[in-house]
Amino acid sequence: MAQQAEAQTVTAPDVLDRLDLGAGHCAVGGLQWGDEGKGKIVDLLAQRHDMIVRYNGGANAGHTVEVGDQRYALHLIPSGILYPDKTNVIGNGVVIDPAVLIKEIKGLRDRGVAVDKNLRISNRAHVVFPYHHVQDALFESALSAGRGDNKKIGTTGRGIGPCYADKALRSTAVRVGELLDDCHLGEKLRHIVPLKNVMLGSLAQEYGQTFEPFNVNTLYQQYREYAQALRPLVCDTSELIYQATQQGKRVLFEGANATLLDVDHGTYPYVTSSSCSSLGLHTGAGVPAQQVGSLLGVAKAYSTRVGGGPMPTELDDEIGQRIREVGREYGTTTGRPRRCGWLDLVAVRYSARLNGTTGIALMILDVLAGLDRLKVCVGYKHAGKKLDGFPAEAGVLAAVEPVYEEIAGFAQQIDECREYDELPAQARAYVELIERHTGVPVRIIGVGPRRDQIIVRS
Repeated sequence: MAQQAEAQTVTAPDVLDRLDLGAGHCAVGGLQWGDEGKGKIVDLLAQRHDMIVRYNGGANAGHTVEVGDQRYALHLIPSGILYPDKTNVIGNGVVIDPAVLIKEIKGLRDRGVAVDKNLRISNRAHVVFPYHHVQDALFESALSAGRGDNKKIGTTGRGIGPCYADKALRSTAVRVGELLDDCHLGEKLRHIVPLKNVMLGSLAQEYGQTFEPFNVNTLYQQYREYAQALRPLVCDTSELIYQATQQGKRVLFEGANATLLDVDHGTYPYVTSSSCSSLGLHTGAGVPAQQVGSLLGVAKAYSTRVGGGPMPTELDDEIGQRIREVGREYGTTTGRPRRCGWLDLVAVRYSARLNGTTGIALMILDVLAGLDRLKVCVGYKHAGKKLDGFPAEAGVLAAVEPVYEEIAGFAQQIDECREYDELPAQARAYVELIERHTGVPVRIIGVGPRRDQIIVRS
């Protein structure tokens, strides 16, 4: 354990002084379909911030941070937790599975990572229950039976969507603050559980699935225990963030999932259930828009996607398989292989515009080393006509023909490069092509999975 605890103190080179984040606070979000490397960027930028706030999603998210020879997979806890002097906040826009959170806290503590009052949980966040997991699975089964496997959303099955649905329904939802009130919790579960049993039992019967009804008392006792374990960490996090800003502390907002999975602006309906672009941080954390002056968008040097939905540049060939293996493109949360393809700049440009992105962090450029030629999608054609932007309809996106710009690849390994000028000319040309088509400067370049394997451009 001593070795693991020591590894968490390994820091990146002192290059962040070059990174001008401007006035106000900073947000980090994904510009693609998730898994871009946001955890590494949040971990890196946490050095310059006092508080790190997660504002959306649930345990369906997975942020991976590599420090020295240690690899940390985080699901609900913000990526700043590896710095013991930072305050990490799970905001009201997150849906929390207490069993997962408690297990995650224990796993970090067992590895020598301090988790105590440096982690705070919003009393307004909503709670995931086991019936949400079952509902998730039954809905996917029903969708598959009715419309075929290719129409499934591709949910992780973690109950995230059903929990957000209950949040909108209101009468069947439980917030963290309510979890701490034994009498109120018991009263709510006596109302909710029979409704869930009737609904889920009928759905299971209709589609030939087994279903075991939930017991109110069992759930009540289980969640009372969770509540006692989490009670010391729960507070009004909106007020906590406000007080931090009033004291001159810097706040870093961490988005989970990514813009193209945003419930409003992503490739609907093949999206997640929360507002995961920077537009969602204001409701998901409880802060006004004018407080966030810098928005760093994270994008891979290629495209990946997990689950169903259109992906115009997907490569179902040896190159796609090579990218998957070299880039270790398997889900942090589920272990599912990710779909891989060429970089889609139509999608990235759309996401950057939507988020108000002030700089791009281009991740894992090193994975492309060794490819003779690199293709980048710079436009779409649909029914023989060029599209002006990113289509809202999933059916249209599934039918587009990517328009590619092709440039020379680079053979050299770049994982030891720490200055932009050390990159091969072809790699620099790739970065500059991205800047030209998005209109946003690439400020950070990831050249490997570790915390120190970055290039920062002034």
